[in-house]
Amino acid sequence: MQPENPEPYSAPAQTSWSATAIPGQPGAHLRTAQTGDAHPDLSDDAAARSGDEADATSGLEAIPDAEPTIGSKLLDELRAQIAQFVIPPSQEALDAIVLWVAATHLQPAWQHAPRLAVVGPAKRCGKSRLLDVLTETVHDPMLTINTTPAAIFRSIDEDNPPTLLVDEADTIFGTPKQAERNEETRGLLNAGHQRGRYVTRIVGNDHTPHKFATFAMAAIAGIGDLPDTVMDRAVVIRMRRRAEGEKVKPFRSRRDIPALHELRDRIHAWARPLLVEAANLEPEMPVEDRAADTWEPLVIVADLAGGCWPRLARVACARMVAAEAAAEEDHPSGARILADIRRAFVGRGEPESLSTEELLYLLRQDPESPWAEWGRSGLTARGLGAMLREFGIKPGNVRVADGTQRKGYMRNKFLDAWRRYCPTVHSVDTPSVPSGDTRPAALDEG
Repeated sequence: MQPENPEPYSAPAQTSWSATAIPGQPGAHLRTAQTGDAHPDLSDDAAARSGDEADATSGLEAIPDAEPTIGSKLLDELRAQIAQFVIPPSQEALDAIVLWVAATHLQPAWQHAPRLAVVGPAKRCGKSRLLDVLTETVHDPMLTINTTPAAIFRSIDEDNPPTLLVDEADTIFGTPKQAERNEETRGLLNAGHQRGRYVTRIVGNDHTPHKFATFAMAAIAGIGDLPDTVMDRAVVIRMRRRAEGEKVKPFRSRRDIPALHELRDRIHAWARPLLVEAANLEPEMPVEDRAADTWEPLVIVADLAGGCWPRLARVACARMVAAEAAAEEDHPSGARILADIRRAFVGRGEPESLSTEELLYLLRQDPESPWAEWGRSGLTARGLGAMLREFGIKPGNVRVADGTQRKGYMRNKFLDAWRRYCPTVHSVDTPSVPSGDTRPAALDEG
C-alpha cells in the first residue's frame, strides 16, 4: 500500500550525477538503463513535475539500477510497511525514512549520525505515528520522554549506540524559556551528530573526571521547526495532515509490532556483516558540506543494498536538501534579512551606505518580505541591529546623499556575509522613496 502524495516535495537541486559503481555488484552500474524501469512511485511524480524540475534531476534519475539484492528487497518491504501507517509529504521523504531506519543498524560504521527531524505545522500530522513505527524498526530504540540529558549520555554505548527517539520536541524547544531550560539537551543533540564528541562529568566519591560519549542517531518529532542547529544536522521530514481520501492503516500494537520486529531483525542480520565495508565507503555526494555529512550514511546504505536504491537515495538527497535551502532563505531571520538588504542596496544603485531609516523603509515596502508585519509595528532599528549583530554587522554614523550624517550601515560591512550566506541573490525592483515622504523622524537605534 503506497501513500497518495498529490504534490512533489520540492524543487530539485541543480546537479548532475554519473553512474556509480555499486559495492558487491561489479559492472552493474554500466548496464544499459531500460526505458520504463523507473521506480513506480517516482514515475507518477515525474509526470507531474514541470519541465524545469525534471531537467534539474535528469542526471540523478538516469542512474542505472543494479541487480536486486536481499538488501534492496528488505528496503522495499520496509517501505511498504511504513507506508501502511503514515503518509509522508513525498515519495522522496518516504525513501529517506526507509534509508534512515536501515542506517541505524550500522551506526558503528558512521562518522556522522544523521538526525531525522519529523516536523509539522500543527497537531494530527502523523508525527507521533511515524515515531511509533520507527520505535519498532530502528536499532535499539531509546525513548527520551521526560529523560534528563545526564541519563541520556550515560545510556549511550560508544561501540554500539542506541537510537534516540524524542517526541513532542516543541515542549522542549518551543519557547525561548523552554529552550533556555533545555540548552543541555540541544547541546547533546548537536554534539552527538559527530563521532568523537564527548561530555565530561565528575563521577564517584573521588570526583574523577569521566568522558561520556554522545554519538547516536536520533529521530526528533515536534510541532514547528526545531532549533536551527538541530535542523542543520537533520534529514527533515515535513509532515502534513491527511487530505480527504488519503487513507492509512490504524496502528495496533498487538497486531502490528510482531511483524515490524521480524522485519527489523532481518534488516539487522543483513546489515551487521557489512559494518567494515560500510565504514570504508566514501560515495560521491550530490550535495556538499554538512548536508553531505548528514546524508552520507543513507547513500551508503542505498549503495550496499543496490537495486533502485542508489538512484532513489541521491534523488531524495538532492531534492530534500534543496527544499530546506529554499525554506531557510524564506525564513524571516538569518540569511533572509541579508538577502533582502542586498536587494535594497542593489535597488538604490549600490550606494556606499544607507541610513537605518531608509533601509527599514525599503525592507518594509517589499510585499514579499515579512518585515512590515515583524513584531507589533514592523521591523524596528533595534530588531534589525539584533539580527545583523549575529553576522558581526553593526550600525554606525554614515553620510547620506543629501550630505547629512545619520545612523546607518556601510555596504562594505555586508560583503563578507553576502558572499557566505546569500551568494546567488539577484537584484529586484526596489521601491524608491517618494518626495514628501513622511517617515518617522526618530528611530529606536539598536
